[in-house]
Amino acid sequence: MITNIIIISVIVLIVLGASLYIVKQKKKGRKCIGCPHSGECSKKNCH
Repeated sequence: MITNIIIISVIVLIVLGASLYIVKQKKKGRKCIGCPHSGECSKKNCH
């Protein structure tokens, strides 16, 4: 029972951290978050 709670809380923390990272990067104006050139390319031409 306690192991299930620990596993669920770890998964929730991972998802929450990823969501906060995405929101933070979007507020900085990054269009393609996973792209190393996201600040340099245009919205239509990000590779």
